[in-house]
Amino acid sequence: MRTFDFTPLYRSAVGFDRLAAMLESAARTSEQGWPPYNIQSTGENQYRIEVAVAGFSPEELNVEVKENLLTVTGRKTANDDGVERTFLHRGLAERDFERRFQLADYVVVKNADLAHGLLTIDLARELPEALKPRTIAIGTGGSALIEGKAEKSGKKVA
Repeated sequence: MRTFDFTPLYRSAVGFDRLAAMLESAARTSEQGWPPYNIQSTGENQYRIEVAVAGFSPEELNVEVKENLLTVTGRKTANDDGVERTFLHRGLAERDFERRFQLADYVVVKNADLAHGLLTIDLARELPEALKPRTIAIGTGGSALIEGKAEKSGKKVA
């Protein structure tokens, strides 16, 4: 497996420590392969994350957002019933997990839904009005006010 050393970035870049921490976090989470997930773009500013959580009930799953970090946690409680089970083959991984996704600024979670073993989380980027592009009207400067009457291109308007 390939590892990266971000020490030179810490030495020479001031104020980019959050970026380096995100890169290190991404490198660590790429090593974890369970549970599998998809990330889709469903529109210009809409996204969907699908996490395969076969065997988990909604009560055993937790979706939390804190400081641009989306955390999906699964805690399997069915194995705590005290009943000894003998498996001939165990192909379903019924283990606890925690999967983290770093969200960009202004990305919010709209809803989460569990169906057919897939946890679907819908996201949207909602820019504040101050950051949205706006069109500024351009004046022509052709109208002037003379002796209390507006005048446009040489014609008097009463």
